Amino acid sequence: MLFALETRTGSGHRLLLALSALLLSALARASDAGPGGAPELPSMTVEIEVTPVERLLDGVVEAVNQATVSAQTAGRVDEILFDVNDQVSAGSVIIRLHSTEQAASLSQAQAAYREAMAREAEAQTRYQRISDMYQRRVVAKASLDEASAARDAAEARLTAAKAGLTAAREGVSYTEIRAPYSGVVTRKHVHVGEVVAPGTPLMTGASLGALRVVAEIPQSIADDVRRLQKAVVYVGDERIDSTGLTLFPSAQPETNTFRARIELPADVRGLAPGMFVKVGILTGQALRMLVPREAVVERSEMRGVYVVSPDGRVSLRQVRLGHLRGDRVEILAGLAEGEVIALDPARAGLMARRPAKSDD
Repeated sequence: MLFALETRTGSGHRLLLALSALLLSALARASDAGPGGAPELPSMTVEIEVTPVERLLDGVVEAVNQATVSAQTAGRVDEILFDVNDQVSAGSVIIRLHSTEQAASLSQAQAAYREAMAREAEAQTRYQRISDMYQRRVVAKASLDEASAARDAAEARLTAAKAGLTAAREGVSYTEIRAPYSGVVTRKHVHVGEVVAPGTPLMTGASLGALRVVAEIPQSIADDVRRLQKAVVYVGDERIDSTGLTLFPSAQPETNTFRARIELPADVRGLAPGMFVKVGILTGQALRMLVPREAVVERSEMRGVYVVSPDGRVSLRQVRLGHLRGDRVEILAGLAEGEVIALDPARAGLMARRPAKSDD
């Protein structure tokens, strides 16, 4: 009997725990429910806003810093240290030329400079000696004039030798071609063993840290572009605000369009010189309907939003989308001002699948 009593007591305890859990669950569901007993659905009322008007044009990405390095002295290419797509730091040696002739010219210039220094020192000493003797009236004025002319000539030869030494050192430095700035190699124009002359293109590079977009602006909107000076660049679904816009003062005679340079923020990802992009040129303002991007449902080719009716019913409605504007997207058709849309499509989809309650 005692064993049976303990068993009944244990079962009652478990039953009490189960009832408590059910009560807590009901209280939790009641706390998440709205005034009518249905779960509250995050939503917003669609409104019309004043937004910029953009004219979409084609643009080409280019590097702000791009250049072709050319030879400044004659010689044979001995070594090419970088190839296409290699990253290069500013000041790095990218090509070496055969420098025997330049090194010999440097040695000759150094020897001439040392000789000129010795001759100038000798002329200075002789002039001082003759000048002292002239002060004691030991020598004639002609001897002093001769010593003075010899001193001036020695100084001139020293100056010329110094200039020759500088030129020879510069010639040797020309055999090591260095990168003018950090960037990536985009083209190689020569190969090892080729003989180059001054002006021969050697290597082309570009800095990918600073990019811009070049676009042709029709003359019909040139005045608006010059007045507003604003543009955006579209890369897929990403919208990049420009940091500056420069409109050229004269039109292209072939197309009657004005060239514009749209500056981009530093270190923009996903872009490379030569790419085609869409450019939105600001020309004015207009009224548009914008909704959060996360409120849009994408199913294959269909785009839609969940609309909440005044009586609380939720239904999926197809809409036509425009361009992204930050974290919001433009609605071109399918919605009207004042309608309420759900901000949580997953939760709204569950509510839309529930059967409607009868009035009975």
